[in-house]
Amino acid sequence: MFISYDYYRIFYYVAKYKSFTQAANILLSNQPNVTRTIKNLESMLGCQLFVRYNRGVKLTPEGKKLYAHIAVACEQIQIGEEELASDKSLESGIVSIGASETALLGFMLPVLNKFHNQYPGIRICISNYSTPQAVSALKDGIVDFAVVTTPNDIVRPLCEIPLKSFHEIIVCSSELFYLTEKVLHLKDLNEYPIICLRKETKTYEFYNDLFLKYGLTLDPDMEVATTDQIIPMVENNLGIGFVPEFIAKEALKNKKVFKLNLAEEIPKRFICLIKDAERSHNIAAKELEKMLLAEKAE
Repeated sequence: MFISYDYYRIFYYVAKYKSFTQAANILLSNQPNVTRTIKNLESMLGCQLFVRYNRGVKLTPEGKKLYAHIAVACEQIQIGEEELASDKSLESGIVSIGASETALLGFMLPVLNKFHNQYPGIRICISNYSTPQAVSALKDGIVDFAVVTTPNDIVRPLCEIPLKSFHEIIVCSSELFYLTEKVLHLKDLNEYPIICLRKETKTYEFYNDLFLKYGLTLDPDMEVATTDQIIPMVENNLGIGFVPEFIAKEALKNKKVFKLNLAEEIPKRFICLIKDAERSHNIAAKELEKMLLAEKAE
């Protein structure tokens, strides 16, 4: 049996307010139309749903059984409509991002601050991933998009949009300050303890490829999980380390670490947005993506 949702919607309001007239007012209709709809519904269902009395109408036993189900359906539909309207106005919603630490510190924080101030009702969920982990989470649908650093190995339907370029430097502690007076070559670095990100990261792959380019082998003495661990370890004379220049800025200013001069050029890297071109996003995720792209450095 097919019965129009409009019939049940009118039934719901008549039953809720116990009045044909009040239901008609709420539905922006008229009483004869509401009365006719209820009669048609009763005819289709083969039972009486309401009885009239001097102050309005009340449900019959059959009407009460039907109302118990229809009320739940109508109210859930209303909740869904309200949620969609709220999402559309960006009053609520969730955005999930897979971000590497370098991308978060080097680009995203000011954008997130702006987004949160403008849309405080949107919940932002950030997972701190390495680039391979973030790309994997995107493929699995765990995050809406990823903001990570190059290099990365992506294939369609994933696509990469560069947001900002950055340079990396080599830093040492005060104990090795004398090295700042020299121009070092990559081959010279292996004479000192090297602190590097773990082998499963794209940063390790980046430097390993750089060393291989000059016929050398990257052989770090210490491997760490995140970039922010490198500066404290260098400060404590545990070795030299490659770090993004913006991350080392404060430590360089306070003379806690010192920049080494390298003869070979370290290639420029990029912070980029990676998204699945075949997936549609909710309105909140689209708005955050728009803000990220608006801050894109040329």
